[in-house]
Amino acid sequence: MLIDSHCHLDRIDLAPYQNDFARFMQAAENSQIDHMLCIAIDLESYPAMLDLVAGYPQISVTVGVHPNTQDGKDPSVDELAALGNQDKVIGIGETGLDYFRSEGDLDWQRQRFRNHINAAKLLKKPLIIHTREAKQDTLRILEEESAGETGGIIHCFTEDWEFAQRALDLNFYISFSGIVTFNSAKEIKEVAKKVPADRFLIETDSPYLAPVPFRGKPNYPIYVRYVAEHIAELRGTTFNEIADLSSRNFKSLFKLHG
Repeated sequence: MLIDSHCHLDRIDLAPYQNDFARFMQAAENSQIDHMLCIAIDLESYPAMLDLVAGYPQISVTVGVHPNTQDGKDPSVDELAALGNQDKVIGIGETGLDYFRSEGDLDWQRQRFRNHINAAKLLKKPLIIHTREAKQDTLRILEEESAGETGGIIHCFTEDWEFAQRALDLNFYISFSGIVTFNSAKEIKEVAKKVPADRFLIETDSPYLAPVPFRGKPNYPIYVRYVAEHIAELRGTTFNEIADLSSRNFKSLFKLHG
């Protein structure tokens, strides 16, 4: 069975499923998707996201505000902790730093990141980290705020082995998206070969970043299979081994059983 460790189910195109979320869920089950982690990116759409997935125990959620979200509410530590204090919420994020899409004085982004880390520490729930063109500041803030107390996931990994090593030392897991299947992703492929067997995860980040052979098209959790197959090829092992390891790692990180 497979686990998609990062997807945005409230943003996927349900047209292939007759705009019926139940049909989509049946297709996921038929494709051996055992569990999905639905990731929040703002607080304005969060209640609707919760309503969408409420009846499905095979979907867990996070709460947080994406580093590029500027128009909505910017929560305090206490507000994040209050929202995150329910069973279906198993992580905080996605949070982090993005210097690619945001410009100017980004102190607000760094403070938001710190707030999320401290909320995660209060709740003792892992962090979901987004980082783009900000690797040194991302690592520095994780270290300064003792984020290793909760650990978490460096999601949609796009950095080098040096970054991966430092993240691993900080108690984080490395999650690979469809980007690892791209021919141009040579450095990411090398990291995928080296990450310890008990510290990697797989994800789709759907509806974004569809893997080969669907690159450039809408992405779906069922495509996490292609990420697993590619990593199996890179590591010289089997699809079943990668599916099993990544699922066990997910359950270990989030203290899930069964």
